[in-house]
Amino acid sequence: MSKRAKVVSLPRKYVQKIDPYRPAAEQIASSIKLAVLEMSLKPGQIISETEIGNVYGASRTPVREAFTWLRDQGLIVTYPSRGNFVSRLSIPQIKGAQFARESLEVSIAELLCDEGLSGETVHEIEANLASQDEMLKSGNGTAFRTLDDNFHLALADAVGHPRICDIIQKEKAYLDRLRVLSLTSMDHIAELVKDHRNIFDAIQSGDKPAARQHVRLHLRRVLSTLSELFEAHREYFDDY
Repeated sequence: MSKRAKVVSLPRKYVQKIDPYRPAAEQIASSIKLAVLEMSLKPGQIISETEIGNVYGASRTPVREAFTWLRDQGLIVTYPSRGNFVSRLSIPQIKGAQFARESLEVSIAELLCDEGLSGETVHEIEANLASQDEMLKSGNGTAFRTLDDNFHLALADAVGHPRICDIIQKEKAYLDRLRVLSLTSMDHIAELVKDHRNIFDAIQSGDKPAARQHVRLHLRRVLSTLSELFEAHREYFDDY
């Protein structure tokens, strides 16, 4: 880490007034997490406890608790006598998270092929896919990440095991920043939307081989961009 690195403020759009009826540390940590995952706080940037406390008007204790949680989540790292930094992207960690997510989501698709989808889930996913189609027509891909998340979580919810969504969310967090870097082309987004439709259709028809194939293709697309993104943004990655 460069000792001359700039101390970066939390962008104002992530700062919400502290709700006195909820733990302040939880609210601060959630805001910083979102800023990190959306790449508003860049990998390798310094993030100051004092600065964050000033932004929120919060005392040192909840800010330190928030930073401890973010450190445990792998979103920031602390170097003695140097400060807190937004963690850099780790290629081994990205590959491990992709493997875990693919393994789990293939199993979800297979199970849903056997058990089917409820009418409520079908309606939810069809509405989601319609929104994705409208997003493509508008040429504005800013809403895609939310639609993408909701599509995958709807399938996970349909399995009926609450912890499944938590596991997917945790593994996805290791991939989110890479996804922000890769979702710059509407052609690429169009491929992902097509994948979603193919996955849904395969599950609807109970076609396990097709469901496995489409889930794997979809979730491996992020790895196909990894080398290119590493070359374009080396400063965001750990040495490996």
